[in-house]
Amino acid sequence: MSRELLVVQRARESFRTGKTKPLENRVQQLKSLLLFITERRSDITDAVKRDLGKSALGTELFETLGLEGEINLAIEKLAEWEAPRPVEKSLLTISDEVYIQPEPLGLVLIIGAWNYPWAITLQPLVGAIAAGNAAVIKPSEVSSHSAKVMKELLPQYLDKDLYPVVTGGALETQELLKQRFDHIFYTGSSGVGKLVMAAAAPHLTPVTLELGGKSPCYIDKDCDIPVACRRITWGKFVNCGQTCIAPDFILCEPSIQSRVVEEIKKCIKEFYTDNPETFEDYGRIINQRHFRRIMALMEGSTVAVGGTSDESQCYIAPTVLKDVTGESKVMKEEIFGPLLPIITVSGVDEAIQFMNEREKPLVIYVFSHDNKLIKRVIAETSSGALLANDCLVHYTVSALPFGGVGNSGMGCYHGRHSFDQLSHLRSCLIKQLKMEGVNSMRYPPHTAKKLGWARFFLLKHVNMSRLRRMALLATLASVAAFVVQVKDLKCPGSVPRAVKVFALISAVFYVTRL
Repeated sequence: MSRELLVVQRARESFRTGKTKPLENRVQQLKSLLLFITERRSDITDAVKRDLGKSALGTELFETLGLEGEINLAIEKLAEWEAPRPVEKSLLTISDEVYIQPEPLGLVLIIGAWNYPWAITLQPLVGAIAAGNAAVIKPSEVSSHSAKVMKELLPQYLDKDLYPVVTGGALETQELLKQRFDHIFYTGSSGVGKLVMAAAAPHLTPVTLELGGKSPCYIDKDCDIPVACRRITWGKFVNCGQTCIAPDFILCEPSIQSRVVEEIKKCIKEFYTDNPETFEDYGRIINQRHFRRIMALMEGSTVAVGGTSDESQCYIAPTVLKDVTGESKVMKEEIFGPLLPIITVSGVDEAIQFMNEREKPLVIYVFSHDNKLIKRVIAETSSGALLANDCLVHYTVSALPFGGVGNSGMGCYHGRHSFDQLSHLRSCLIKQLKMEGVNSMRYPPHTAKKLGWARFFLLKHVNMSRLRRMALLATLASVAAFVVQVKDLKCPGSVPRAVKVFALISAVFYVTRL
């Protein structure tokens, strides 16, 4: 019996005890996870430094800060999220209880990624805990130092049976994928995503696939180019370009290409100095295999900015490539590194056509003052998200679902979306053993008269909140009418009594309409 099978069996048995279901137990585990992040911050930053060369402040900004926000939001909103959710009724169900009840799926497998080894691995865990699931956590073996710290320290804070950490490489992951789970949450490449989905199919296990792709960035020639290039430079080169939602390439008109290059060059110098290799906030490529892959992508392209590298340090300078075409080598796969190709197009029409001829990306970026142009790109393209006039920051909005479409993924998370993604939203209808006369319309023999009544009862929906407001208003109007008849009603001033009562009714009606 494999180690992975034993871990899965123990986690499932622990889930079956029911201890994940009480709200207070979920909150306690979330608080313990938050305590882990705050107490072990130095261990986390040290591991990320050794994996990716990231500074302590960079780790807090891009790894743990958002994670803390997600945990605090879940703690604050969990009672609301897990409560029954009433739904609209028909006349046939007007006297019944009709609602959606979120319930735990069971045992979730979370397969993390190496580029943000803490945020991307533990944010799905927040949703899993909040939804009342058990979870097996598999950090990426590529970010080996972070995986080691997670394996050693996380069980000291969370229930080690409910939330075990499994480390190892491809063989261990394959062994885990042979086991039966109730949901698999994977973050990584589209190629591995297909393997995960194939492994889930024999058990009919649902999957969330947070993948990537080539996210385009269109710059309108009439926009504020210096500001646009400043934001693009930040979004592209943070974490050395190893971000799934980084702008993968720029689309712009030939008339502004040179200016875009110069503005990005200025921003690289401003952000990372004249020598990014020695600058603390500019990291490193994760390993030499990825270093060589990225360097090979530059073949056949013209370097406009940067281009220097040091394989022994896994260092590649922030690099801009100009006069790139759709057939260039750098356009054949997701870059996932500090290379920024620029492709010239005649305008927004050609830009939209270029986007639509390729796989649906995780995000489309548009920089323009023209709101109609932005709305047109939204209407005529498809992507996991669209962000206008900035980069990356949509990831920080917990109210927005984060996820891809098509080749860039399926499913979504963040905030309540994580909770819903890892819950079964169970339909509940509680009827009474009464009103059998009304129910008889569905019993044989079927007649035209019964069909007519069925159409009336089934197709007529009832807005219960509006009915409650109308009932309250009717009650208050009746009370007011009675008050008008009372002769000794005291009304100071010269305003007639009926006018004051009418004003009262009008005010109540306005409030009940809100």
